Formats: sequence, structure tokens, C-alpha cells
Amino acid sequence: MKKYTLLLLILAAGAQYSCNQDLEPTVYSNLTNTNGYQTKSDAIAAVNSIYGRLKGPSVGDNFSYWATRHFALTDIATDLGHCQFGGDPGQLSLGTWNSTNGLLREDWNAMYKLIANANNAIFNITPMGGISGAEKAQFIAEAKFLRASAYMDLTDSWGPVILITEANLGNPGYLDQTPPSSVEEIDAFLIKELTEAADVLPVNYKSNAIYDSNDVGRATKGAALTLLMKLYMRSHEWQKAATLTQTIINLNEYSLYPSYLGLFKESNKWCSENIFSSLSDANTNGTELLNHFGPVNHPVVQNRWQYYTVNWDFYNKFGDEDERKQCFFPEYTGIDGLVYKQAPSMGAEPPEGEFYMQDVATRKYADDETTTYYDGHSVNILRYADVLLCRAEALNEINGPTIEAINLINQVKGRSHAKLLVLAEHTQTSLRDAILQERGWEFFYEGKRRADLIRMNKYDVLVNAYHIRVGDPAPIKMPQNKYYTYPQSQVDLNPQLSNADRQ
Repeated sequence: MKKYTLLLLILAAGAQYSCNQDLEPTVYSNLTNTNGYQTKSDAIAAVNSIYGRLKGPSVGDNFSYWATRHFALTDIATDLGHCQFGGDPGQLSLGTWNSTNGLLREDWNAMYKLIANANNAIFNITPMGGISGAEKAQFIAEAKFLRASAYMDLTDSWGPVILITEANLGNPGYLDQTPPSSVEEIDAFLIKELTEAADVLPVNYKSNAIYDSNDVGRATKGAALTLLMKLYMRSHEWQKAATLTQTIINLNEYSLYPSYLGLFKESNKWCSENIFSSLSDANTNGTELLNHFGPVNHPVVQNRWQYYTVNWDFYNKFGDEDERKQCFFPEYTGIDGLVYKQAPSMGAEPPEGEFYMQDVATRKYADDETTTYYDGHSVNILRYADVLLCRAEALNEINGPTIEAINLINQVKGRSHAKLLVLAEHTQTSLRDAILQERGWEFFYEGKRRADLIRMNKYDVLVNAYHIRVGDPAPIKMPQNKYYTYPQSQVDLNPQLSNADRQ
């Protein structure tokens, strides 16, 4: 994506060196909402600021939202994620979070910062006279898609939340203690927003009249339709979801990337499988994905933390023929000379020269081609494999197992050379379980697992089963833990956000 910067320049002239003389700076430029939204470049800068909120603000601080921390909420707190460290991620890993958890607070803040930027862009671009009608529609559609994406993530995590739009900027009530809107109300808002955005956004940006290059990474028609599909999947509106999946497929814009491992390499910024991604470049806006996901004491991928990991139970479920099983660091000789590996049994003590790892680091964002500390891995927020598996799930919920549903799943499995499904071996219930398992194998640490478990009514079942097997208490209670506790800092500001039924 091209980078534009909205410059705010207020320069002050020096004053006389006198203790008793007032300083009176000369203002050379004063940017306001009135004079700041005049040109196409101004509008693009406002829209680009929204995309920027998908990550942290700058190199060295790029670990917010989709740059790293969101995965703690979506994957660590499930049946596949693990964190051997204490503190906030440790709470999520153990299922013992509360309203003071810092990762919950930071993710909430990051999402609302994106929404604030989107609201501001829509509010100020709407009355602009210095751009064409087509340009205005494009910029507003991008902002609406991005805002909808943040509200989807908010409602996945917290359910009812405060719905703030550009309409609130005309007469802001800064001290209002607004009650949260229901998920149903927010869903209705998102359906309208995404439908409008999909009607405007292009299928791609090749030879685009508004952006003068192929600006991959911007919101597209396919991205808006895919997010709408996700919304219908969440609300179990299977026929609407199935219809949308076919519409997305019929765009003829997407296909599976030939190699699962290659899909996530730092060098592969964008490919035919990408529908919407948060893009990064190590030299300009690198993230700390590799640091959080990389292994400790590895001889090639060095100085990493093995912070966000998968548990051994999840890793061991992969078939040896499945290429996705190669997406981990299960055994290696460290720079300290020790052999890092899985313990042969729970509680076993390693012999001299070996180290038994509590969990296993993933190559998904830690491939051994990366050499920089701040890496340039992109995060696939929406990709085509998700569309195929969602269509299979929707068709199974409507009609039970069909050859079409099996073939859709096997397209994804076949890419990784995994063992294929056979129609005759499945009932509707067993195929539902197989789809959930397949989604775990395909999308681990892509921000989907917790929503998948909740949608299929398996969050407490599978998470508790894992904790009990490793000797921990069963932490998840439903429906109490369907949503996270609201951050205490927000409850203090607005008591309408009650955690009474979430603690």
C-alpha cells in the first residue's frame, strides 16, 4: 500500500532572551478539520491512518492488535494455544483472566482507536468538495469496511459493546455513559455497512482509476463479502453464508497458494489466496511477530521468546503426511548444545544434554529466512481457505454431508497433502467435528480459533478437556465465559459496562 503522511506543522519563532518578556510564537501553518480535508491526498491520508491502526504506530512499537497481541485473545485462550509465561498471557492460557488483564485492555483500546480514525475519516470526507463523487464513495467504503472489521472483533470478544459512528462526532457527548448495544443491533448495522461497501469497492486495484498502482492490501469487494460471510456464520444463518461463499468464489479472484509453508514466508507479502491482510515491511513498519512466535536458543532463528505457542496435544494431532506439521520447531539442537524436544511422558525429567519444552513454537511467523529483529511478516486476516471451509460448514448445517462439502474440505487438505475425507464415513455431527478440527490445523494463530469453538458450541468442551488432561482445573464455564470481561478501566469510565455475569 502506498504511504501518505498528513503533516501537522506548527513552527514557533524564537523570542527575545528576556526573563520578563512573553513568548509570542509565529504560527506558519495551522491544520484544522476545515482546511485539512481539501485534496485527494488529504482524504487518502485519513483512510491510510485507519489501516495503520491494524498494527502499532511505528517500528519498535508494532505489536498491537493484528501485529501480535490480538492472538492472545483469539488463540492462546483456546484448546490449541499455550503460554508458559505468567502475567496477562498466562491468565488467558490458563483461562483465569479478569477485568484487569492488560491484553484485554490493550486490544479493546486498539480496536476503538481504529474505529475513531474511521469515524473521523467518514465524518470529514463526506462533505468534501475537492474530490470526485467516485473518490468520495471509495474512501468512505474503505473506512466502513475497516470499522466493520473492528466491530466484528469487538463483538466476538465482548459481545455487547458501545456503538460509536460518525454521527456521534457532530454532537459528541464526551461524558455520556452510553449503554452497550446488543450484538443483534450491531450485526444489523454491520450488514448495512458491509453491503454498501461491497457495492462500491473494486474486485482488485489493477488499473484502478483512483489509486494509480495495484494497491494490494486495500479493502475490496471480496473482503467486504467475506467479512459479511463471517457475520452470517457467527449468527448461524447458514443459507445466507452459503450464498455469499458462492458469490465470493464466482469473483474468480482467489485461489489456494500452492504451498502452506510458503504462504506465510516473510517474502510472500501478497498472493492469490489473500483476501484481506495487514501488510508489513521490515525496513519501514516491521512488527514483532517473529519475536513472539520464534523458538528459544535456536541456531538459525535466534534470540526469540517462544512466547505464543501451541500445546503438544495440538501438535501431535497432525498426521505425519500433513505439510502443516512442518510449521513448528518440535526438536532442534540449541546454541547451548542441548537437544530441545517433547517430553516422552508428563512430568518426565530430561537426561543430561536434553531439554523438554513445555510447548512448541511455530514457524508460521518465524520462518528461518528472516534475519531482522523487527520482521516484515504480513498477517492474513481473511483468506480464501476460510471461504472454502465456511462453505463446507454451511452446506453441512443445511443438508448434512454432501460430496460438494467433502470436496471443499479436501481442497484445503490436499494443498497440505493431508489425509482426505471420505463422504461415506461421515454423519452431519462427525463432519461438523472434522471441519472444526480442520479449521484448527489450517488457521492456528490466525485469529479464528476462539470464535470457531464458540460458534460450534465446543469452547468449554475442548478447552476444559485439555486442561483436565494436563492436570489443571477446568476453567471455562458457559455462557459466563462466552465473552471476556470488560476492561476495568472502561467499567470505571462507564458503569453501564457491567461484568456482573462475566466474572
